[in-house]
Amino acid sequence: MIDPRLPKYQWGQRVKAAIDLVNDGSFPCAPADVLLVRAGGVGEIVRVGTQTEVNLPIYLVEFGEHLVVGCLEEEITPVEGAQGR
Repeated sequence: MIDPRLPKYQWGQRVKAAIDLVNDGSFPCAPADVLLVRAGGVGEIVRVGTQTEVNLPIYLVEFGEHLVVGCLEEEITPVEGAQGR
């Protein structure tokens, strides 16, 4: 069994997309392969979970109203000097 990796980021933390975030098919309200968030888009972590098969942290990030995207750590970076909730 793989030990779970501790999350690098916290709930309420402001982050930005490190890369363009494209729908991999897991975002049901948009066609596959459509751009969801451009690199540099700013959002806030609204939930931290774990991908159970490989025990990796998954972050639900709200990028504007009604756009919550699941992100891996390498897909986001912290917004310097920003405070969350």
